[in-house]
Amino acid sequence: MSRRVAVVGGGLAGITAALRCADAGMDVTLLEARNHLGGLTHSFRRGALDVDNGQHVFLRCCTSYLDLLRRLDVMDKVFLQRKLAIPVRSPKLSEPAWLRRNALPAPLHLADSVLMYRPLGLGDRMRFAGAALALRGVDPAAPSSDGQSFAAWLSAHGQSKQAIEKLWDLVGIATLNAPATGASLGLAATVFQIGLLTGADAADIGWSKVPLRELHGDPAKARLTEAGAQVLLGTKVSGLGRANGRWRVATGESEIVADSVVLAVPPPVAEALLPPEGVDLPQGWAAGLGSSPIVNVHVVFDRVTMKEPFFAAVDSPVQWVFDRTAQSGLDSGQYLAVSMSAADNLIDVPVREIRELMLPALREVLPAAGDAAVRDFFVTRERHATFRPAPGCAALRPHAATAAEGIVLAGAWTATGWPATMEGAVRSGEAAFHVLTGSEGESA
Repeated sequence: MSRRVAVVGGGLAGITAALRCADAGMDVTLLEARNHLGGLTHSFRRGALDVDNGQHVFLRCCTSYLDLLRRLDVMDKVFLQRKLAIPVRSPKLSEPAWLRRNALPAPLHLADSVLMYRPLGLGDRMRFAGAALALRGVDPAAPSSDGQSFAAWLSAHGQSKQAIEKLWDLVGIATLNAPATGASLGLAATVFQIGLLTGADAADIGWSKVPLRELHGDPAKARLTEAGAQVLLGTKVSGLGRANGRWRVATGESEIVADSVVLAVPPPVAEALLPPEGVDLPQGWAAGLGSSPIVNVHVVFDRVTMKEPFFAAVDSPVQWVFDRTAQSGLDSGQYLAVSMSAADNLIDVPVREIRELMLPALREVLPAAGDAAVRDFFVTRERHATFRPAPGCAALRPHAATAAEGIVLAGAWTATGWPATMEGAVRSGEAAFHVLTGSEGESA
């Protein structure tokens, strides 16, 4: 008989673990409480629009995530820049400043862009190189790195408050879901070392050309079914029990019996389902790890107001803006999505107040939208979008292996060494598979 594995949770971590196990010949059942796969990367319908719950991009260095896209057979549904290019808008600038890579090796590939980066003064631009070179020498895994804030380290290496906010946070907030003041140096070093300081092409940006359910959820269900896995949607797991050397996974009035269980669920759910002393962490570790929200502001204009597929903004409440017109199915006008990471200040604000704040700010950095009529305006919120990557968070991120025989953990919040990104989620699913098969040495 083949080994029976129950995967609890159908986000990218659970999808990855389930596919790897099914491809290895295991008898896999994936259980997902929602009625779709994809976890926090999903889509919904709003009238005639296909709306993504969040704006999820990836980088060329996200090799595990790209491998998952290949396994899902959806590489034709994503776009990946040939060469990094980020337009940066500011209400103080008449035209965007550009962060582009040149043909030189990292970290020199950004040197000319930074030297010409108009949102900062010349002194700040000149001092960037020294901090970037010093950051290459930081050990991301060292406890001393995890215990220090990224902002404190940057300040100690000559970076002004303006430089941190207008350059380092431009990338850091979007990838860490925290400003440098609230981010662990260890996680920030991982992001910048892998994305910007090692390979010249590592930070080339990619995004989906279709709604996220067509990129992740629907293809995952199809590939899992083809691989012989059973996918149970709308099935919430209420408890785990051990009997006769196997695990009984309770789902309401029924149960599934499995040899092994992958818990690919949020930290509070994992802590509740794990047997006592399943992980060597203090009680309440999930609450201690915390979460950080993301708010997305969606605006449909009656005309085209931006030509780029996306831009970033500084000197503004606006962070990143994406053109979602083609993906949404809109046939006239333009649909823009404003992604606001680390959005503690907006998560509980009423839509009316968000509109009063964000519409003028958007028009200020995007002058072509000044007299455009708004056809639709709405807000989506992910209160627990990611774990909070604060200094000291590494001590609260459990490894895939647990003390409970046959139970492994997966999720971007586990000890992947990465922040809570799609790449981190996929790597966690791979790590869970390697623990189950005793092949940890093969894990990335």
